[in-house]
Amino acid sequence: MNPGSIFERALGNDFARMHPQLQRRYDLSAANGRACVGTGVMTHVWHAGFTRPFLLLGALRNILVPEQGRQVPFTIENYPYVDSHGREAFTFVRSFDLSGRRRRFDATMVYDPTRNGILEYVGSHQHLSVDLDLRVDERGGLVFRTGGFRLHEGWLSCRLPKAVTGNALVRESYDDEAGEFRIEVTVSHSRLGPFFGYSGAFQVGYVDVAQHGVPATVMPRREEVRR
Repeated sequence: MNPGSIFERALGNDFARMHPQLQRRYDLSAANGRACVGTGVMTHVWHAGFTRPFLLLGALRNILVPEQGRQVPFTIENYPYVDSHGREAFTFVRSFDLSGRRRRFDATMVYDPTRNGILEYVGSHQHLSVDLDLRVDERGGLVFRTGGFRLHEGWLSCRLPKAVTGNALVRESYDDEAGEFRIEVTVSHSRLGPFFGYSGAFQVGYVDVAQHGVPATVMPRREEVRR
């Protein structure tokens, strides 16, 4: 187990409670030189109708997905690297083949020592940041829950009101019988309820970063240091 994994640092002793395949998947760091690429199918990608204009706007920066579909081909690329601010970073680049076009939902995670947790930057330009709360459930699955979102654009850096944001709940587990990871994501508004989500399964392969490098296509176009 590599002590440089940002997820092991955030979870502490609970990291060992995860399913062994989840431990392997999240024990990735720039120091151990491994990355993880998963491919699979999302059985359902959905959103509430009223959100489409906002999702179309977010799609310009690879934030959420404005189309819906079933049996959607899916790819997830998790590459660890050291960012331009000297932080251990971890890409969470999800691609969905929807309606004849590929949509991306990008995020980059870093370890936040001020709260002993994970800080997530959302989108291709890291305009949004959010604190993640991680826990391991009773079956060894990993659960992510977002806190409040913050906006960083030029000189502006502020917390966004809950009235214009949502809270995401992500559950990832491993199905021993099927030999694949399962993922379920739901984004909800405190008053309007669930408005975006996807669920499905994927299998992974591990990449030697020392040999192949980190693809430029998964890197954010701008890196934000403000939290």
